[in-house]
This record gives sequence, C-alpha cells and structure tokens, in this order.
Amino acid sequence: MNDWIEKHAGAIAARAPRELEALVAVSSPSGDVHGADEAAAVAAALAPDEAEVERVPCSSADHAPDLLVRLPGTGAKRLLLLGHLDTVIAHADHRPLRREDDQLVGSGTVDMKGGDVLALGALRALVERRADFAEAALLLVCDEEWRVGPFQHVERFAGFDACLCFEGGQRAKDGDEQVIVKRKAAGTVMVNATGRSAHSGSAPHRGINALLALAGAAQALAARHDPDGPEHLTVVPTVIRSGDAFNVVPDRGELVADVRADSLDALRAVVAAVPDEIGGARLDARLMREWPGMDSRAATGALLERASAAIGRPIVPAARGGASDASHFATTVPLTVDGLGPLGGGAHAPHEFVLASGLRPRAEVALAIVDAVLAD
Repeated sequence: MNDWIEKHAGAIAARAPRELEALVAVSSPSGDVHGADEAAAVAAALAPDEAEVERVPCSSADHAPDLLVRLPGTGAKRLLLLGHLDTVIAHADHRPLRREDDQLVGSGTVDMKGGDVLALGALRALVERRADFAEAALLLVCDEEWRVGPFQHVERFAGFDACLCFEGGQRAKDGDEQVIVKRKAAGTVMVNATGRSAHSGSAPHRGINALLALAGAAQALAARHDPDGPEHLTVVPTVIRSGDAFNVVPDRGELVADVRADSLDALRAVVAAVPDEIGGARLDARLMREWPGMDSRAATGALLERASAAIGRPIVPAARGGASDASHFATTVPLTVDGLGPLGGGAHAPHEFVLASGLRPRAEVALAIVDAVLAD
C-alpha cells in the first residue's frame, strides 16, 4: 500500500470515533441555525491549522451559512471534498453517539457526519502534499436534507479537477470496496387541491372534497411508476394532508410524491399525469427540489484503476438511487466520485450507525481516490 495512504488512514481511523462523537453530540436538523453553527464550529476545530476557514452563504434562506475550509497549495490541481452537516432528525428525537459492539450508533452518523469526519481527516492528510495541488477545499453545507431552491455553489467550483463526496460508503456482495459514480435524478412533486367546504352531515352535496381529489391524484401519479422502464422511473406518493375537522368536507389539502429517474426530463413529465381537476376540485401540480442525475462512469474508469493499485485491492464503481449534492457538481466537474464515507446503515432512522471496523478501510479508499487525482 502507498506509504502516505497507510500512514494517514491509520491516523484518521484512530481519531474518527471521538471526532464522530463530538459531531453527533450536536443536534443539527436541517434549518436549525444554532445547531448548524455548533456543528460547523466542531468541524472547523477539526480542520488543519494551515487551512483557511470561511462561512459562506447557504443556498437556502433562513439557514446558517455553510462551512468552507480551504487549504492552499503550490501545485496545479484543484480538489473539492464535499459533505453536509444537517440531518433529518428533530431535536426531540436526537440520539448522541453510543457504542454497541462494532456499531457506533447515533443520529446522523452515516448520513453524513461519519463522512464529514473522514473528509476532515483527508484534508489533514493533504497538508503533507501541498506541492501537489493549488487548492484543496472542503465544503460542508447546512441544507442538503431539505433544499427546495437552486444549489448556489456549482459556479464557484466549476472547472475543479475533482469533486469527492463523502456520503455513506458501501461494499459489493463479494467484498470489493465500492464508490458511487452514478445516481438518479430526484425531485418532489407537490400537488395542491382546492375544493369547497360544507357540513359533512347535513349538506355534503354542497361541498367539493379536496381529500378525494388528492387521492385520485395519488393514483394518477402512482400509475407512472416504471422502475424497469427506459428511465428507471420511480413515483412514490409519500404524504397527504387534508381536512381540519371530522364533520366538514375538506376544501383544501396537499399531496407529496417522491420521484426519481435517470433524467430530470422524465421527472418533469410526471407532473403532466396530474389532471387539472378531479371531482370539481382544482389541482395545481409542480415539481420541486430538482436534483440532476449523475453519471461519471466513463470519466472515472482510469481514476479507479490508479486508486485500486494504490491500496492493492479493487475499488469498483456502483450506482445509487438516493440524491446527493455530488450530482450538482458532476455537471461541471467530470471527475466526480461519491460514497467515500464510512460503512453503516439505518440512515434517517433511530438505529442509524457507522461500523467502527470499517473506518480504516474506508479511509484507505478515500485517500486512494485523493492520491489518484493528484497523481494523474
């Protein structure tokens, strides 16, 4: 194994459990300014002393500024490491880190504070290689879990030589280390219904039931579900809200559906499946949270070969359906690789965890990818 990788992977793995404990101790649900500021302070404290720390505007209004840590060098390459500090776990449900055998269990461990810890470790390791790059930047955003508007950081890093995202890692069934080089586009269909209220007992015929209209819209959307089709389209209604009282015909409501496909165009076409009216209720459908797809398979083939050679075991490409900020950068940075975080599971659930035994192997993978970028 490459000496630089072996040395620093061990150091990263040794520090990772304590650093993860400190970062997970901060409850930072998306949109909570205080929690994001506290998490950013912890991350900044773990950054190398040689780095320049900035807080830059977040893509989402009313969120805390994102964290940008820049390590200047004297070489030519420009490298972006990417993660997020926010979680989906509310303060009331937050769980600090605890160890259960090989599992480090806690809120946001694998999605994605464990990845943030590995990214910070990689940035520290890069201090020794400042002659190999002009800039190594770590961007940790505060709104990845629920961003509805455009992602504003793409232009700032356009033209960088590589973008490496530290979402949770994975292995193939045969044990080979995997990284993510393909993701589906993702979005959220929002349907608002407007009907007319009436007494549900004495005069239901005078009402126009928004709830029934939304149920029909949900069926229309679900009929477009085609995971085995050419676009691998999935359409899953997930939330419906309507009505305020048990004895009133509901006059309004909303429906949410999660949609994913190989392209954004396929998602935009789903909106047309919702009719303008059902049962007299008006329906307004729109696509929100548009996340582009990502396909860097061709661009990263040689990179993965060099990285595999650097650690003496295969690192193979894989695809994943979940959305990631890496997809935004892949449109302008062809060498985009995701899934460089630790092994674990239970993302967004109370039992979310990272495997302690996987910290060193995944640190090796991350450093091997970094080394391969710089060695090109």
